[in-house]
Parts: sequence; structure tokens; C-alpha cells
Amino acid sequence: MSLRINTNIPALTAMRHLGMTDAMMQDSVTRLSTGLRINSAGDDPAGLIISEGLRTQIKSIEQAARNTQDAVNMTRTAEAAMEEISTLLRDIRSLAVHASNTATVDAAQLEADQSQIRSTIDSINRIASQTSWGTKKLLNGSAGISTNVVRNDLVSSLYIGSEFGGEVVRTGVVNMNQTTAASQTTTGPLSQTFAGTGSTLAAGTFVINGYGFNVQNGDTLSNVVAMINVASNNTGVSASLGAGNAVVLTSTKFGSRFPINFMDASPGLLNGGNSATPAVGADAVYDVTVPIEPTGTKTETFTGGLGTLDDGLTLTSPSGNRMVVTPAGNATAAATDIGQVYVGSMRFQIGANASQGVTFSIPNVAADRLGVGIFSGESLATLDVRSQQGAQRAMQIIDTAIQQLASLRGDLGSFQKNFLESTTRSLAVSKENVTASESEIRDADIAKEMTEFTKVQILRQSGISVLAQASRAPQSVLQLLQQ
Repeated sequence: MSLRINTNIPALTAMRHLGMTDAMMQDSVTRLSTGLRINSAGDDPAGLIISEGLRTQIKSIEQAARNTQDAVNMTRTAEAAMEEISTLLRDIRSLAVHASNTATVDAAQLEADQSQIRSTIDSINRIASQTSWGTKKLLNGSAGISTNVVRNDLVSSLYIGSEFGGEVVRTGVVNMNQTTAASQTTTGPLSQTFAGTGSTLAAGTFVINGYGFNVQNGDTLSNVVAMINVASNNTGVSASLGAGNAVVLTSTKFGSRFPINFMDASPGLLNGGNSATPAVGADAVYDVTVPIEPTGTKTETFTGGLGTLDDGLTLTSPSGNRMVVTPAGNATAAATDIGQVYVGSMRFQIGANASQGVTFSIPNVAADRLGVGIFSGESLATLDVRSQQGAQRAMQIIDTAIQQLASLRGDLGSFQKNFLESTTRSLAVSKENVTASESEIRDADIAKEMTEFTKVQILRQSGISVLAQASRAPQSVLQLLQQ
């Protein structure tokens, strides 16, 4: 047996194991205090990856459930309005029956019946035109509008709402016609000219939009241009060469909201030590034409750069419609058909994934769209009960309108019950099961963790005790020296 003073191997061993025990205790305390088995990626990398995907799915399912409930509320709003129209139709039919009794009614009574029918039809039209979910009209035929861009080379994004310039949009072609092309802010050519791209510059600095550039002795013109272009994400400015190999600065974005502030240090590297006055870019202006109800078209002016973060190629109309033009589209001045607008099919996102949606159409329920098909050119809007024949025809038209509306309400109720409410229940079950899977992976088993914590606590106490014993071992050397 060897006795040493400088190195206490048993104490070092006890210290190492005590450190490991402390780390295990820290992990156990963390799991017990958070209730989670995985608190960092190091606890279970594979489990973390799987559980993060499940958490994303849970969040998406929750939003899909809210979407579905919003859809239920929207359909209830539409159905309640149609129920009121049904009540009005029954009132109109009663008046038509009264007007048909020509044996007892006189001209004044017929005129009164016709006046009341006209007033009731106005109420039907008002309900059809004004029933809304937020700002989205439900019963005027514009519910569920979508656009499809057919010239992606010219337009990258197009949004057309249900109202366009105060008119109701119908299905048809969207056309754009350029009024003003967008341009980029430019500065230059700057005053300093060069023999070629290999010309060297003296040491110095210049600043573009608050970003400083340091030029070293021997840097070439091509080096400086490349330096500016590499930093274009920070400055929003790119560089090129103009006449006499002078530098030209151009904003990377189109529009009037992207200036170029250039400052050249004296005696000057690129502009004789002077600042430069830029030519500020312009925002694009386009006239966009869409088809509107019942026939014809409507044109709105779209202007770029109106939004807080919009450039000159992102255009907005006064009624909130939006279009993003590409640089190629900005170079196209001729009137061009850019897309198609579709009206009537509402799409509800009722699932957590991209393909899990459902569509439903609500047609226009205005008076001129109800009761059609019985008599050529006649509808609810053309009722005239001031004659025996007119009153008889009115009853048939009203019966057809009531049947049309009842059928639509039935379809809407079926959609609500069989799609939306059923989906709500299904999503609740999906959320429950996915949450259970995520919990199995990520949550801590408290009983198991308490057992582990007790074991580690005992190990820690025993480790401290053993470390104390090992630390006293070299004292035996002192006893040997005292002999």
C-alpha cells in the first residue's frame, strides 16, 4: 500500500461520482418542477423532433376547430336572413291571394296590395344586399370570391374582394392597364471616372444609407462595385458602371419610399468628396377592370407604395383590392388580361392540413333571382297583382320562390350538420388523441421521477459522506511521520 500527500485518488474518484450525481439530481429536479420529461433537445433528440411535430398538429387542429365554428356561425347568419325572407314571401303570397278575390276587392285595394308587395320586395332586396359576415356579403351572390392569376410572369399576386369600386363582382376576366410604370431610385453616374474596372483607388471611406464602406490602397474599381453589391441587403442599393466607368447607384426596390443617401469622404473616392442627389423612384399606377353584376365592367385605380411596407410594385385600390406586379409586368404598358375572378363558392379550411377544406355556394337571393323559370322574363321583382291574371301568376311565382329558398336553406342546413358540425366533433377527437401522443412522449411520469429523485438524493448524501472519508485518508501519513 502506498501513502501519498499531494494526490488523493480516492477523493478525486468520490468527487467525480458526486458531480455525476449532482447532474442527475439537477435533471430530476427540472423534470419534477416542469412536469416534462423533455426540457431540452439533449434530453431526447428524437422525442423532441416527434413531439414538436405533434405540438404543431395540435395547434393547427385547434385553429381548424375555430375555423369550423366560425363557418357554423356564418351559415347560421345566412340561414337566419333567408328565414326572414321566407316570412316575407309568405306575406306577399297572402296579398296575392287577397288580390285574386276580384269579386270583393276594388281598384284602391288592389293598388294598396301592390304597394305593400313592392315595399316587401324592397325589404327582400335589402336583406339580400346587406346580410354580412364582417364585411363579407353573404346573400348578394358575391360570397366566396377567388382569383386565379393566368399571367404569373406579369402579376405574382392578385386579390379581388366581393365589392369592387362599390359594385358587386361577378365571374369573369380581370384586365390591367398601366398608367404609370414604377421606377427605382438612382444616383449617378457619380463624378469620378476611371480608365477601366481594374483601376485602383486610394484608401478612404464612403457611406450608403448609413452603411460604411472602407476602401484599402490597391482596391480596384471592380472590388468596390462588388463590395457595394454584397452589402445590398443592408443598404437596399446596388452598384453598376455607367459612362466613363463611373459608379451608378440604384435602389434594389421600386418606388418612392426607397431613397439613396450617399456620402463621399474628402477628397473623394467616387464623387469628389461630395454627397449625391438621387432621382427618387416612382410608384406604379394601374387601372384594373373586372366584371360586375348584373352585366358590364368596373375599373378601379391601383396605386403602389400605399401600405407601410409596400414597394412601388405592390398596389392597392381604394376598396382594399390588392395586386403585386413583377418587374416584367412593370415593363408591359399594353392592356393585358391577367386573371380570372370566380364568384359564389366559399372555401372553408376545416382541417389542419393544406388539402382539408370544403366549399359551399350561396347564390344571390335578390327578388330578381327568385321565382324565375315559371313565366319567361318574370320573377319576384316583376309581380303585379292589380289584375286577375297578374295575381294568379304572382301566386305561382311566389310558390316557386318559396320552394327555391326552402331548397337552398335545406342545402345550407345539410352542409352545416353533415360537414361543419360533424367536423367539429371529429376535430375534438383528433385533438384528444394527438395530445395524448404528445403527452406520452414529452410529459414526465411523476411517480417514476420521484423514485429516481429519492435514489439520487440518497446517492448524493452517501457520496458526500464518502468524499469526507476519502479527504481524511492522507491524515494517516501524518501519524506515520509522528512515530
